[in-house]
Amino acid sequence: MTAFATLRVYPSPIHESCVLPAYFATLQAQGRESRVMIQSRIGKNLLVGLALILAFTFAKSIKAAPPQAAPAQAAPANTNQDIVGTWQGTLHAGRDLRTVLKVTKDDKGAYKADLYSIDQGGAPIAAKTVTFQDRELKYAIPQIGGSYDGKMSSDGNTIEGTWTQYDHPLPLTITRATPETEWTIPKPPPPVPPMAADANPTFEVATIKPSKPGQPGIAFLVQGRRFKTINTPLTSIIAFADEVQPNQVIGLPDWAGSEKFDIEAVPDGTGQPSQAQWKSMVQKLLASRFGLKFHPDKKVLPVYVLTVAKGGEKMSLDTSNPNGLPGLFFHGLGKLGVRNATMHDFTNLMQSAVLDRPVIDMTELKGKYDFELDWTPDESQFVNMGVHVPPPSADATNLPPSLYTAIEEQLGLKLEATKGPADVMIIDHVDHPTAN
Repeated sequence: MTAFATLRVYPSPIHESCVLPAYFATLQAQGRESRVMIQSRIGKNLLVGLALILAFTFAKSIKAAPPQAAPAQAAPANTNQDIVGTWQGTLHAGRDLRTVLKVTKDDKGAYKADLYSIDQGGAPIAAKTVTFQDRELKYAIPQIGGSYDGKMSSDGNTIEGTWTQYDHPLPLTITRATPETEWTIPKPPPPVPPMAADANPTFEVATIKPSKPGQPGIAFLVQGRRFKTINTPLTSIIAFADEVQPNQVIGLPDWAGSEKFDIEAVPDGTGQPSQAQWKSMVQKLLASRFGLKFHPDKKVLPVYVLTVAKGGEKMSLDTSNPNGLPGLFFHGLGKLGVRNATMHDFTNLMQSAVLDRPVIDMTELKGKYDFELDWTPDESQFVNMGVHVPPPSADATNLPPSLYTAIEEQLGLKLEATKGPADVMIIDHVDHPTAN
């Protein structure tokens, strides 16, 4: 993510397929790594997170390639060792990815940097922090879980260091480029204009097929105007479309949780659908292809309530893209990054991926926020995703706090367990999907 997500096995450490908001990003449990990415940037070749996409995959660890030799295209010796300029190098990550880093200074003399992964498109990714001290360059790009730490050579033309993304380090050497040696950055594709707000789209074309047996993970993703799910049971499709927790859906047959489907669909009309329009189309697909009929009801259920803590919220307001999709992504078990997201996006993510009951937003916070949340999960969490959280090792020290303490200390919010009336879906009829 509130999010679509993408199923990936680290083919592209810099960028990812465009995804709509989804559930989560990188999980580690029992020696396996489950990667769920969520981040929001439709129109760019990056993850897009929000309550519309859930990416959950098992990925093999990447073995670090040996440090690459600096390209032969050396620039003249740089005596003052200033970092400002264009730097480029190839990241070896299953396939070679050429990266370009453009470093500038603002009017106050602070460093700024834009990273380009030119084999994945021409969209710049702005670094949030950039430092250069004692010939050591560091920059961080939280929206893709990436950071770099490198040391400049004595002649000022090479920086040898490590690119780390979601806890996976890879060696990356970059060299100072000249106008003659600088790689061409492709022009990014023009952004798709939004679909009309009053449009009521449906899927013009939709195929539903049984998933490959034994395929791990669950994924909902959007690539341009194409909607896709991978390995999704009906329970997950309903949860995605109607923003409900499994225990809010009553009366589904057993096969709804055990049989998995892959869906590919394209909407009618023109423009990029909003998250509400994507969900509406999936709701219509459930009715037309699965014959889903239900009636709403209320039921007293165990719930969590999210409120603002006594000292007030501690999150950063994000006003950069008020109409943009949010980004929510896990880059570790209990390590959540959130960008441009509302409290509704956050609570929907938590009830969908982490917690075992509905989460009700009672913060009354209306803005969009950026924050990081780091906690030590317990065995009751991530059950909805089929993840068993192992107990901390006996020699573990300096562990992050529990979820409830972390939410209060790091976000200035309070999560409390209680009981209350919650919306439920009573299933009246459902079938296996009709033929394509």
